[in-house]
Amino acid sequence: MSDTVYFTPEDCDLETFRALIGQSLDAASVPLAADIAQNVPVYDMTVLCDHLTDPAARRALMAEWAQGLGQGAGLLVLRGAYADTAPIDAATAVYEDIIAQEKGKGGADHFAASGANDRIWNSLQKLCLAAPETFALYFGNLAIDAVCDAWLGPGYQMTAQVNLVRPGGKAQQAHRDYHLGFQTEEMAMRFPAHVHDLSAVMTLQGAVAHCDMPVESGPTKLLPFSQLFRPGYLAYRHADFAALFEERCIQLPLAKGDALFFNPALFHAAGENRSADIQRMANLLQVSSPFGRAMEAVDRDAMSRALYPALLALRETGRLNAAQTRAAIAACAEGYSFPTNLDSDPPGGGLAPETQAALVCRAIEAGTDAVSLAAELDALAARRIA
Repeated sequence: MSDTVYFTPEDCDLETFRALIGQSLDAASVPLAADIAQNVPVYDMTVLCDHLTDPAARRALMAEWAQGLGQGAGLLVLRGAYADTAPIDAATAVYEDIIAQEKGKGGADHFAASGANDRIWNSLQKLCLAAPETFALYFGNLAIDAVCDAWLGPGYQMTAQVNLVRPGGKAQQAHRDYHLGFQTEEMAMRFPAHVHDLSAVMTLQGAVAHCDMPVESGPTKLLPFSQLFRPGYLAYRHADFAALFEERCIQLPLAKGDALFFNPALFHAAGENRSADIQRMANLLQVSSPFGRAMEAVDRDAMSRALYPALLALRETGRLNAAQTRAAIAACAEGYSFPTNLDSDPPGGGLAPETQAALVCRAIEAGTDAVSLAAELDALAARRIA
């Protein structure tokens, strides 16, 4: 498999996967951990608080975290990430107000039907604008900063979404996360194998517990070492892998103020809230590499509007065929769904909204006139920034 250029379903060998997830975490690889729970290193941040302020100690801690997230179990728990949970409570109060304000607007979710959970898209910006002091106290957290720095380096880009799962809230299906985890299997197969490897180091997934989360409340189901399976962005969709996940996954109880971080390639799924009265609230942190950006700022909306009449004319005269037209659009229009405003530009029937490039391709094939295309681009731009 090391020589594979493109992954196919045939690369998804269940026994290879079973061997990878059958490992046990070597305690010697996590000397700073206070405990190992079901192959997950647990770090007591009240004990390690001095490591966050001493440069040499911080670097040693970050090195251990980076190795563990990549080549170790693929996840870690920061117990007592918030020794003082007052910022958690203050942020929770703001989030509850936002949930009440947004109730009934029908926002879509990636994995749950609208209304099944309470979700706040872009909780980062909404908290900052509503309560700047609370934001500063909440995100002025040295443990959170250090783990983001450990995996992504300086200049990381924070985003966040609050998820509140009520009693009776159902579990998710096992999956991997952004980037390739949000593509269809067919689209994922179009990316070369080295991009599958790259996707795992472009983001870091985290969750801050806003309440105590015993197992019956449905904390995230996790499969240690599953991030090591290179074709996993295809495999998680297959029934035999999903069944093995359910057989072997673990759940760890969390206390308010604890934080969980994991490699986005780790197989995971939110659990079912089987409790009678626990409103399970977590702030889901999705932190991105600063390198996921182009060198130049390009106005692709303006380019698409200027190019479209020429494309129509060239297609009509036969000077560009369909494949050549798609290539020209790929060089011009935005070919990725993100970043966007998921309140107004939800994923709809899939995991990602329609891209600008897909919109232009669709319009070309339908013979849409330039005026109508401009109106569609206006609507898309409004959805993305509303």
